[in-house]
Amino acid sequence: MQPRHSVDTDQDCHESEAKKSKDVSLHGFVEHGNKTEQPTAEQEGAEAGGEMPEEDAEEEVFLKFVILHAEDDTDEALRVQNLLQNDFGIRPGIIFAEMPCGRLHLQNLDDAVNGSAWTILLLTENFLRDTWCNFQFYTSLMNSVNRQHKYNSVIPMRPLNSPLPRERTPLALQTINALEEESRGFSTQVWMRGTAQN
Repeated sequence: MQPRHSVDTDQDCHESEAKKSKDVSLHGFVEHGNKTEQPTAEQEGAEAGGEMPEEDAEEEVFLKFVILHAEDDTDEALRVQNLLQNDFGIRPGIIFAEMPCGRLHLQNLDDAVNGSAWTILLLTENFLRDTWCNFQFYTSLMNSVNRQHKYNSVIPMRPLNSPLPRERTPLALQTINALEEESRGFSTQVWMRGTAQN
């Protein structure tokens, strides 16, 4: 009897770990952050019954936008995310700091950029100081040039708080029409971009 109990416990452990690994998908993480629409009762029932394979769960999630930002600008990125989702109804979206933990940064960057319609670069004073941000924006730009379905998908944005001055903006980003949160036409620009992918 004892050995059998031990095997059952080990099996429960393995099943628990397998279930946890399924939950580390972007789909589960985005829902956990309460930043997107809640799943329907049908979806919850299917997940509880184990009817939804992991591949299907991941395929269902396509983000409207991802915000790439400096580490010190996480609060500002969250504010912009809430602005876009709540005031403009552009959802779901995610900020880079909310990407799943325990994975390589490059894998998260690839998933973020290729799993979203728009890549928003949060141009702040901290942006150029961060080597990782420089890598992110060059990678995003190259991706938008090399992949046809990602063409014109990178959007530089100067937020209200600590925006990066235009004269200090990298040349590669100066060629792209940036969203300026303090400008009068900001709402119109956002609406135009938000409906362009519908």
